[in-house]
Amino acid sequence: MGCTETEWLRWLPQAMGDHHWKLQSGAAGVRIGDGALGLKWQVAAPRVIGLVRMPVLRVNFRFAGLDEAQRHAFMKRFDLYMQRGGG
Repeated sequence: MGCTETEWLRWLPQAMGDHHWKLQSGAAGVRIGDGALGLKWQVAAPRVIGLVRMPVLRVNFRFAGLDEAQRHAFMKRFDLYMQRGGG
């Protein structure tokens, strides 16, 4: 993701919607119906293109106990809330 950890943590509550979630250091657990999502992240070296420096946050998504439709529904909302800038 092209954001800082501070930005990510500011956006995360809205992206979760009504799902119960718990924040830990560099991670979060989310209850989605009878299933779950585990998120882990870490700050990576920024991307540099000429004079432009873009922050990089490596994020790992691990779904458990959810079918494709449930994963898609969650990610559709999540992506909408995390999207910044162009389209």
